[in-house]
Amino acid sequence: MMLDVAQITAGYGRTMIVRDVSLAIATGEIVAIVGRNGVGKTTLMKAIIGLLPLARGTIAFAGANISAVPANVRAQSGIGYFPQGRGIFPGLTVEENLEMGELINAKARGSRPLRKDIAFQYFPRLAERRQQRAGTLSGGEQAMLAIGRVLIGQPTLMLLDEPSEGLQPNLVQQIGDDIKRINAELGTTVLFV
Repeated sequence: MMLDVAQITAGYGRTMIVRDVSLAIATGEIVAIVGRNGVGKTTLMKAIIGLLPLARGTIAFAGANISAVPANVRAQSGIGYFPQGRGIFPGLTVEENLEMGELINAKARGSRPLRKDIAFQYFPRLAERRQQRAGTLSGGEQAMLAIGRVLIGQPTLMLLDEPSEGLQPNLVQQIGDDIKRINAELGTTVLFV
C-alpha cells in the first residue's frame, strides 16, 4: 500500500473533527474523497500530511509508520500537498513559486537535480508566464502553478485539496485530465478532495 490510514482521529484543540477514519490507497491509484462542506475532508488531508497531530490511529506511507513524523519530513519522503486555496505566493513570480517547490525536497534528493521543466511540461502556460507575479494569474493558472510546484518535488503521493475550487467547468475538466496524465505517465498516486 502506498498509503494506509487506520482509524485516525484528529481535530483542532479538543474538538475532534475526523473520528476513526480508515482508508488504504494502492500505488498508482487515484482516489477521491467526496462530501459536503464541514465534514472533515480538509482536516483529514492536514492529518495525513502532518499539519495536524493525531489524537489516535496510525498513518503508514510506503510501509513506514509516519504517524508522528513532522510535515516537512513527510514532504521530503515523497508526499506532495496542494492545500485548499492553492497556497501560492502571490508576490513571487511563477518561476520563484516553482523554485519554492524545489526547496521542499532538496535535502532529501541529495545531488539529484530537481527540475522546473516538469511543471512546464505538464502546464506549458506556466512557461509563457514564468516572470509574471503569481497573484495576477487566473484561478486556473494558479491551480496549475500549485500542482506544478508539488510536481517539482517529485512526489510518489500527491494530496490535492480541492484543486478545482472556484474554476469554470472547462478548466475543471482540464485540471482533471492533467491529474490523470500525471498519474499515467509518472505513476504518481493521487488522493484528492
